[in-house]
Amino acid sequence: MIGYLRGKIIEVMNDSALIDVQGVGYEILASAHTLGDLQTLLGNDIIVWIHTHVREDALQLFGFHDKEEKNLFLSLLKVNGVGPKMALSILSGGRPAQIQEMIEAGNAKALSGLPKVGKKTAEQIILTLKGKLVSIEENGPVKSKSQGHTQITSALLNLGYKSQMVDQFVSTLPVDISVEDGVRKGLQTLSGSLS
Repeated sequence: MIGYLRGKIIEVMNDSALIDVQGVGYEILASAHTLGDLQTLLGNDIIVWIHTHVREDALQLFGFHDKEEKNLFLSLLKVNGVGPKMALSILSGGRPAQIQEMIEAGNAKALSGLPKVGKKTAEQIILTLKGKLVSIEENGPVKSKSQGHTQITSALLNLGYKSQMVDQFVSTLPVDISVEDGVRKGLQTLSGSLS
C-alpha cells in the first residue's frame, strides 16, 4: 500500500492532480480543498498523504494535503453506504474540523447540506462516528501554513511525532524559519513526546 507520495505537482484538474515522483506521474483523486491547496503549490515539491483503493477493475489513489483530512476520509469509509468517491465529495463540502463538529453535535441537517449526503446518510454518519473521532483542532480554526511549515510538519510526522503536537509546535514558529531550523527545534521541543 502507498502511504504517501513525495514529488512535484505537475497539474491540477477538476477532481484530480498529477504528481511527478522521480519521473513517474501518479494521478490522485482529491477533495476540492486539497486540490485548491495543491494548485497554489504547482511546480513545488510536496508530500501528499495517500489512501490506496483497490477494486477488481481499478486501482485508485486518493490524496490528502494533510493527515487530518485523510483520517476523516478513512473514518467516513466505515459508514455503511459511503464509498471513497462519496467520502471525497463530503470532504469537498467543508474542512475536516467543520465536518467533525457537525458529526459530534449530531447535526444531521447541516451534514445533509454537504454534497451527495441525504438525510438517511447524514443520520448513518452520526450513528457510526459520533464520539469516535479524534479531535482535529482544539485551538479554533486551522491556520494556513507556509510551504516551509508544511515541510517541517511532514518531517516531524515522518519521525513518529503525533499530529496534534506537531501542529501546535509548528503554529508557534516564525513564517520565515528554514526547514532545517524548524525540524531541529521540533526535535528539541518534542523529543520527550514519542510514545
